[in-house]
Amino acid sequence: MTAQGPRIVNLADTQPNQRRGGDLRAMLTPATVGATSGFMGLAILQPDERIGEHYHPYSEEFVYVVSGLLEVDLDGETHELWPDQGLLIPLNVRHRFRNVGDVEARMVFHLGPLAPRPELGHVDTEHTGSAVQVPPKRAGAAS
Repeated sequence: MTAQGPRIVNLADTQPNQRRGGDLRAMLTPATVGATSGFMGLAILQPDERIGEHYHPYSEEFVYVVSGLLEVDLDGETHELWPDQGLLIPLNVRHRFRNVGDVEARMVFHLGPLAPRPELGHVDTEHTGSAVQVPPKRAGAAS
């Protein structure tokens, strides 16, 4: 329990972040609920959308696929992710996600511990967002 006490946050009350591709929603964060050990959110990816490559120098990332078919590149190695699968991404591992299915994909993510300052927690290694279109890899790629 945080100093603020338990809090419920609705997805509809969060702001979309499309800067890195997809629709990333930070839900349970230091700013929204007073979290002190990490933060949690939801990534929503439409077919052929992606989240650009990045890494976290201070945090492990925990991912749980709720729906859809995703591919993740981990330091350049591609793996498929299916609903009801979880993934641990260790510190400093470069990663990017692609929706390679025909329907919307949703994945929950949690990062912890927190970086000393928010701007230090996420390092982009490629340009992303709507200005850059990279063809997605299709199922059947090396995993």
